Amino acid sequence: MRVIAGEHKGRALKPVPNHKTRPTTDKVKESVFHMIGPFFEGGAALDLFAGSGGLGIEALSRGVDTCVFVDQQPKAIQVINENLRTLRLEERAEVFRTDALRAIKAAGKRGLTFHYIFLDPPYKKFSYEELMEQILDHQLLEEGGTIVCEHDASEEVPEEVRRLQLIKSEKYGSNIGVSIFQ
Repeated sequence: MRVIAGEHKGRALKPVPNHKTRPTTDKVKESVFHMIGPFFEGGAALDLFAGSGGLGIEALSRGVDTCVFVDQQPKAIQVINENLRTLRLEERAEVFRTDALRAIKAAGKRGLTFHYIFLDPPYKKFSYEELMEQILDHQLLEEGGTIVCEHDASEEVPEEVRRLQLIKSEKYGSNIGVSIFQ
């Protein structure tokens, strides 16, 4: 695992040392960022189900100003913090150990908004529609913002969730799908 492009291009990222997380492959990460960027001029990102923090760190490397990382596993939180320290990105990041729905509510109470939201939960364990409904209910997505969903390729994602429209959906191999909403 590594940072694909930007300020930290080529730098290695430490993975979470267990089988509870499934890191986004470099190939999929590169493809995702070509679809939504590939580079950014500021903005904030939210990396829910962050695992090792690879998606949020890639966004920071490509020009996002700040990123909030959320995972409920202690090992994942430890690895995210190590990766941020290694790349000297701690000042541009917040890391929280909690579940996704609590994090969404807490961010809403703080009045946080994000231009990019990455949803990469354990496959087939969460409803993407419910997660996006909660994100909209708590007003976390900025106008014109993007939500990236990584999911099992066999999983159906909605075409729209209220004001969000599915703008692109790709499959990578037999088990990885990526759907992008704006």
